[in-house]
Amino acid sequence: MLETQKSTVDAQYDAELKQADVDHHKPTAGAMTGHILSNLVFNDVKLHQTMWYVKGLQAFSISQLYKQLIDQSRQDFDQLGELLLDENEIAPSTIAEFTKYTMLKEDGRNKYLTAEEMVDNTAHDYATQNLFIDRAIVLAQKESRPAMAAFLTSLRGHNNSAIRQLQALLGKTAWEGLVEEDDDDDED
Repeated sequence: MLETQKSTVDAQYDAELKQADVDHHKPTAGAMTGHILSNLVFNDVKLHQTMWYVKGLQAFSISQLYKQLIDQSRQDFDQLGELLLDENEIAPSTIAEFTKYTMLKEDGRNKYLTAEEMVDNTAHDYATQNLFIDRAIVLAQKESRPAMAAFLTSLRGHNNSAIRQLQALLGKTAWEGLVEEDDDDDED
């Protein structure tokens, strides 16, 4: 009996891996959302790293902001995982899967950066996450997944708010230094 159950589990997991490979080569909203979920896991770790190691005159206020960002990120993670299941998708669920699908880079050396460098890295991480959120929103709309598109749009709003607050700490406007300026706009 146990051997039959193990072979069934193995077959289900093999089918999941094959489908994930197909979905990631021709991106679907579910596959792109799996990247977003993975980015949230790495973002959580990186937010903690900054909160724990930030130094300087603004350390207390930065740590307080990071506590809020962590709370929001964890709430988003939990809700996004549930959404994937609601949409009949398979959410990444292991450290190996999160590591494979994230686009955020971690580095133990970051704890020795200045407060300004740490905050700047975080703002860039949120901007990177937004690239995947934007792609997933478009895919969800094309695939007629309104609940997914709505949640991802809300998540984009959370990230935009985080970016604005982080950039303000750096004395910058929300998108200053994070997005490419279009030179064609000046030619009108």
